[in-house]
Amino acid sequence: MRKIPGASILTSASLLCFSSLLLIACAKTPEPPVNVAAPAPVEWTKHGGGDAEQRFSTLNKITPSNIAELGLAWSFDLGVSRGIEATPLVVDGLIYVTATWNKVFALDAKTGALRWQFDPKVDRSKAADLCCDAVNRGVAYSDGKIITGTIDGRLLALDAKTGAKLWDVITVDQSKPYTITGAPRIVKDKVFIGNGGAEFGVRGYLSAYDISTGNMLWRFYTVPGNPADGFENPAMVKAAKTWTGEWWKFGGGGTAWDSMAYDPALDLLYVGVGNGSPWNQSIRSPGGGDNLYLSSIVALRPDTGEYVWHYQTTPGETWDYTATQHLILAELEIDGKPRSVIMQAPKNGFFYVIDRATGELLSAKNYVPVNWATHIDPKTGRPVEIPEARYGSKAPYLQLPGPFGGHNWHPMSFSPDSGLVYIPAMETPYVYANDKDFSYNAKGWNTGADSAMGSLPTDVAQFKAVKAAVKGRLLAWDPVKQQPAWQVEHNSPWNGGVLSTAGGLVFQGNADAKLVAYRADNGERLWDFFAQTGIVAPPISYELDGEQYIAVASGWGGAFALVYGGLFPAESDAGVGRLMVFKLGGKSALPDIADKVAARPAPPESNANPETIAKGKIIYDSNCVVCHGDHVISSGLIPDLRWSPLLASDEAIQAVVLDGVLSSRGMPAFNGVLNKADVQDLRSYIISAANEGLEAKLDIGK
Repeated sequence: MRKIPGASILTSASLLCFSSLLLIACAKTPEPPVNVAAPAPVEWTKHGGGDAEQRFSTLNKITPSNIAELGLAWSFDLGVSRGIEATPLVVDGLIYVTATWNKVFALDAKTGALRWQFDPKVDRSKAADLCCDAVNRGVAYSDGKIITGTIDGRLLALDAKTGAKLWDVITVDQSKPYTITGAPRIVKDKVFIGNGGAEFGVRGYLSAYDISTGNMLWRFYTVPGNPADGFENPAMVKAAKTWTGEWWKFGGGGTAWDSMAYDPALDLLYVGVGNGSPWNQSIRSPGGGDNLYLSSIVALRPDTGEYVWHYQTTPGETWDYTATQHLILAELEIDGKPRSVIMQAPKNGFFYVIDRATGELLSAKNYVPVNWATHIDPKTGRPVEIPEARYGSKAPYLQLPGPFGGHNWHPMSFSPDSGLVYIPAMETPYVYANDKDFSYNAKGWNTGADSAMGSLPTDVAQFKAVKAAVKGRLLAWDPVKQQPAWQVEHNSPWNGGVLSTAGGLVFQGNADAKLVAYRADNGERLWDFFAQTGIVAPPISYELDGEQYIAVASGWGGAFALVYGGLFPAESDAGVGRLMVFKLGGKSALPDIADKVAARPAPPESNANPETIAKGKIIYDSNCVVCHGDHVISSGLIPDLRWSPLLASDEAIQAVVLDGVLSSRGMPAFNGVLNKADVQDLRSYIISAANEGLEAKLDIGK
């Protein structure tokens, strides 16, 4: 753990230093703020602990003085081994958690005994439309119902006591590459759900459904559609003026795939909006423009979907800089005055403090090194961009943050006690470059950025330099001073969400398969537990019969793990996904994991010419890398194609890639996108990679 002096700023030798900017609060004296930090003292009934999404537990029986006594109370095997991102809910003595392929489990929160499970039987071929693993971030609860979304675009209500299905509605056009990975939110008698798919070419929106019947009540589109069809409301008329060209042909993007928060005093629902489709604005909107409401926080009336205000973090978004990252409501004293704020650390690397009644920017400061903008102008609220970063008509640009962002989906936490926000921050550089040969791909990614630039170098010295530049940390951020209080460096950039507690503790899981407890005031590492597999999900806390529990789901996976997990191995293997629950005096232990010695049959001899192999790599990077790993080095979550028996013949691999014989296992068919000649080139590249021995060359190990 490395402390940072209070007045310092996160810097890198190769990046610019930026000065702090703070907007003077308006002169009008605000009304006394309403305390929105309201998680139930003994349960965890909402996704972020409460409508304010602070992920702060008021429970205080587990403290720095007794944390050494914390032990495993029980664990439950979820029966899967990839991408567990769910926030558990605890209601009436039951704990609810989701696993891969949207399976829902209800367990006794004290003993871990299974009460019921539900399998929505999703169409696993929809894995082709998932940017970031077959994940789900949890359920919502209200009025005796568990509400869950599925990757094939459905929203379901289950009886909370029995798991019986009450209703099941389709929320998307299933002929298009929409998906749902986020947790629904509930306000009053309405359920809210967004969707994903912007990388593939869809138009984003948020929908409201009646919790009793599943009937859709309203829908708010986040980007405008085809002007010839008319615009749904004045907000879309306003947005359309900020787009150019024929953006609707590519969908536009703007999917609301994760974050929401609600202020009951203002009766405002806040929604985080995602990236453009394609990423590259010079293709999507060739005349420029802000492209509303991409990369924005949008405030809506929950009863009607009426637009109230927005704040756009990245106007003219072109880097996959989503604003779907965790939204937190809080009460802060700024310039001596109480302010009701909404806070976000979106992908673009700046931390924002915004008046949640009006959308006025109060302050913004980079929380990780950035080199696409020098600062946020306090008067306009807009970033002051570095021109070279707009790669659409310029040379490639090595940029921080890259598309994984300075902060991804992993939830942060705010402690009203310490006044700090705890951020799972990271540095992942990326070379953005224009895809001069872009054409729409009906079954693949449509970024408009040259996918080859995302492939890591195979030169040993260059690879080591890149690896040294990729970082992850737990960052304690002072949102009033807009500066770090302390930080803890991790071995990997891809780590878990965060929980803070009234006991003065911060809990976070990491890629090295540890759940760790830190002091909330200074980051001192106090306790850890080896989970056998990496943790990306956020912990929660609840109380039963006078005992405080900490719960977290383990299961290594997600976007970074799939693409780069093989080249950046964590100190754990892709193992079984579990729900683990801890308490003071817990004496349980995880079952042993049998040693896995994967058979590696000798690959066919590589005899293709370099041109064929190069063509195969382009096909692989455009269609396969997001699941099977950069340079065909798998993280272990997905079968490593280098050792597949399918490489033995063109016919076998074509049956899988073109005909979809493994679609029921999540391997979709690419017929219509690829042809037999493409698959032959793809096979040649994979065989070449299998014979290359890149892992040994780069000395990749744990």
